[in-house]
Amino acid sequence: MISLDFNFNILTRDLSHYLENQVKVGLFGSGVGLSLVLGFSAAYTCYYLISVAKKPQLISGGKKFYQFLREQCPVVSETYYPTFWCWESRIQTLLRPFVTAKPGVIYRKCVVFNNRGVSGETLLTPRTYCAANTEDLETVIEHIQKTYEAAPLMAAGVSMGGMMLANYLGRKGRETCLKGVVVFSAGWDVFECTASLEKPLDRFLFNSYLTSCLQASVHRHRPVLEKCYDIDHVMKARTIREFDERFTSIMFGYPTNDDYYRDASPVHRLKSVQVPMLCLNAADDVFSPSHAIPVEAVKQNPNLAMLITCHGGHIGFLEGLWPRQSTYMDRVFKQFAKAVIEQGNRLKDLS
Repeated sequence: MISLDFNFNILTRDLSHYLENQVKVGLFGSGVGLSLVLGFSAAYTCYYLISVAKKPQLISGGKKFYQFLREQCPVVSETYYPTFWCWESRIQTLLRPFVTAKPGVIYRKCVVFNNRGVSGETLLTPRTYCAANTEDLETVIEHIQKTYEAAPLMAAGVSMGGMMLANYLGRKGRETCLKGVVVFSAGWDVFECTASLEKPLDRFLFNSYLTSCLQASVHRHRPVLEKCYDIDHVMKARTIREFDERFTSIMFGYPTNDDYYRDASPVHRLKSVQVPMLCLNAADDVFSPSHAIPVEAVKQNPNLAMLITCHGGHIGFLEGLWPRQSTYMDRVFKQFAKAVIEQGNRLKDLS
């Protein structure tokens, strides 16, 4: 709470200094102009404090997990102050890759999990990946567990990675070595996510671009894929749904694309999750609309907790005047990971 208040104090201080400097150099030209700017600034600040900056909603299926998070992860109870000048969901989503810095962490690689055909890897078989298929993820987790048998293992999933991770936990139940999981900006119901991205503005900003990225990956591996699939037909897709109908659902053997979307939606497996899982979603995320966030399903499972912010976009969660080093999402991850590693014994039996 102190750090967030400090960020807002810095913001108002800098705004005051800016206005003062503008008056000194005579850029406003008249007292009327200054009054208009000050009036607008005051009105914007009031709107921000009343309608934008709010505490997140924490929902859990059990009192034990809920209390653990309140005690060990203070960030879940703090007011989230989105970056003052870019709190709108689409702006948060689009700007994050450009304004946030990569963490300066020096680490030693034991395992790197890349989905098939990405990160410059050559695709050796005519198969890529999808949100519903968790075989590769399961193989990687088992390998790490066998390599470091005494180490407590956690997992974090972001966006589609979060969907894969939630589907994995739903399938494995108690048969997993993971001690805790955190999921960010997951799409819980693929039908609703796809419909949201097909709205005119979101189709223009996100859907078309993501479809072209998927097609570029297919084109890169065309020599091995065209033996099994109609790549020319795939390359004519204009939306993610059309791409999945022509490629993904066929690759993984689903009778229809609806069958694939139903199987890929983690909402249907939440009742089977037996590992403490904290999920963070923003209510204004166009990739995962608020009405599709599985609040009722979370309430039915004591191993689940859902943290919902009013703003944050899709993997945005920018905060502070200049959100270069850290985001609200980063702080949630750090506090939850530390709590599970240090106080994990308190989470052994949440039922």
